[in-house]
Formats: sequence, C-alpha cells, structure tokens
Amino acid sequence: MKHILIFLSALLLCSLSACAKDNFNGEEEPEKPDGYAPEGYSLVWSDEFDNTSNGLPDNKWWFETGNNGWGNNEPQYYIDRVLGNDTVAKVRNGMLTITAHKLTTPHEGADIISARMNTVESWKYGYFEMRAKVPGGKGTWAAFWMMPKNFQSWPLDGEIDIMEYVGYRPDVTQASVHTRDYNHVAGTEKTATRTAPGAERKFYTYGLLWTEDKITAYIDGVEYFSFANDHANNKNTWPFNEPFYLKLNLAIGGNWGGLEGIDPDIFPARYEVEYVRVYQKAK
Repeated sequence: MKHILIFLSALLLCSLSACAKDNFNGEEEPEKPDGYAPEGYSLVWSDEFDNTSNGLPDNKWWFETGNNGWGNNEPQYYIDRVLGNDTVAKVRNGMLTITAHKLTTPHEGADIISARMNTVESWKYGYFEMRAKVPGGKGTWAAFWMMPKNFQSWPLDGEIDIMEYVGYRPDVTQASVHTRDYNHVAGTEKTATRTAPGAERKFYTYGLLWTEDKITAYIDGVEYFSFANDHANNKNTWPFNEPFYLKLNLAIGGNWGGLEGIDPDIFPARYEVEYVRVYQKAK
C-alpha cells in the first residue's frame, strides 16, 4: 500500500507541475488555436515563436531603429532586440513579448525604448492573422499592420492597419487603410472600431483578408471593417496591388497614443503575441 501511495503522489505531482508546459507566466501553456483562415486558404508563412535557442526573434524579422518620431511625434527609441540589460523583443515558451522600457539613463536622447519589427518576406493578397494581448494604460499604442515592400512615399503607396490599440481608450480596437485620397492627415481615412472586452487581460485573434476586390478586418472571426476596390485603376484610391510586409510595434505617446498623456506607471509595458500567420489562396 505504501508503494501505491508513493506512486499515486508522484503521478499527481507530475500532472500538476513537472509534466505541465511552462508558458511565459509559469502557468500551463494552452494549445494555440487553429485560427480563422477562410476555406481554400493554405498556410504559407508563420512564426509560432517556439524558437528558444537564444530567447530572441529569429531572422524572419528585421528591426527598424531610431527615434525620429516616425511621423507621429513618438518619443520612444526603437532598438534591435536588446539594449544593455533591457530586452524589447523576447521569445519564450511560444510567446513573443515586445516590451517598452523607461530608462534611468537616456539612450541617444530618449528615455523610452521599444521595438518595431518587420517580416523579411512580403505578400500580395492573402489572409493575415495574429493572436495577441495588448498593453494598457495612457500612452501605449500597440499595432499590427502592413506597409508596401517597395515603399517610396506615404500615403501614395498605401498602408493597411490590421489592429491598432491605444491605451487611453480601453477595450476598443481599430482597423484602417490609408491611401492618397483616404488618410488620417486629411481626415478621410477609411476605418472602423470594435469593442474587445478585456483586450489587455486576454488574447484575441486579429485577422485581415486582402483580395484584389476588398480588404476586410476581423476580431475572432467576426468582420467589422471592409474597404472595397473601386476598380478605377487609380493608385490614389487603391494602391493595394503590390506586395506588403507585416509590422509589429509598440509605440509610446505620439499624436494619437499620447492624446491623454503618458502615464509613468505603464512601464514596463508588454505586448504579448502568441503567433503571426499568413495564408494564401490555393492555386
């Protein structure tokens, strides 16, 4: 009987601890969902963030660096993965975490650092999806978006915003497109919002279907934004017939994210991403 009790105790401990998968928070790691790819679309690229060799994003991504305001008067300095003891883009146990840090000693004149990372590959048309939990607090501005591979000028070449979230407006996510005729500077951008209750505490799946006829955005498979091609063969209204690449970034402040200031208590601000996937229609 003693041996049976010891065996049962060991089995219970195994099931509760040693045999459980560890995620970023030390809890059991849930299986990643299948997502909401449309029927007839096949996976052509993904990052499940399961590369644990060095704890950093691999060469599927390149990082923009600098503190030039990025057209939005943003104060953060974007760095490439690590600065000193601060890591702005970490991969651990199937999760990417982009972290904005407040520095005690400024770097190149900036006292905030974060990450703006981009896929090396680009695609023309497809279904693009991310599952993520966004940071909260006044001043945070998390985004999942797309820019043209052969970018020359904005807004002529276009921009696709799959998901944007500003912390001063909790539980509201936004999708948009920008073109020469339709953009936020002119006040003519094409955009829509949708409530995402608890977006700062739980994961949502943000998706976008881009075809030659229309761009459509979703949350957990529910459509809430669409922009149709007018088929006028006019780049001013539809520049979305060239390859675009994906972008993930966490900005702090700026013209939109900082409308109500920057709360000093938001740091370190964390943007957690379970996966990024790209699907294209089978030929």
